[in-house]
Amino acid sequence: MLNIVVMGLMLLGLFFFFGTSVGIVRFPDFYSRLHAAGKGDTLSSILLLAGLALYNLHHLSVDAILVSVKILFIIVFIFIASPTATHAIMDAGYEARVKHWVKRKTPKEPWPGEERRRQERHP
Repeated sequence: MLNIVVMGLMLLGLFFFFGTSVGIVRFPDFYSRLHAAGKGDTLSSILLLAGLALYNLHHLSVDAILVSVKILFIIVFIFIASPTATHAIMDAGYEARVKHWVKRKTPKEPWPGEERRRQERHP
């Protein structure tokens, strides 16, 4: 029974890592990609490490319990540090004025502000 739970946690972790990688490749801008990376990386790391901690408890001994507790401490650290780091990187991108993605309504419509910039360059 424990093997099934461990395999389920590991497969879910791999699934979310795959979803994270697809999100990083497919999303259009910096903020969307970082959101996918931050959420998916945190969840998948926690799932994989939880599976590892449970797998380590197969042969119950003091050493196995101590290693599993250390893995749980790593999970707590990732749960706190990863969203904080993601927020700091997004804040740095915002301060650096990284542009948000804007969807055009029609293919021929100019980007927002494009007319104004064209007029400023060629008065």
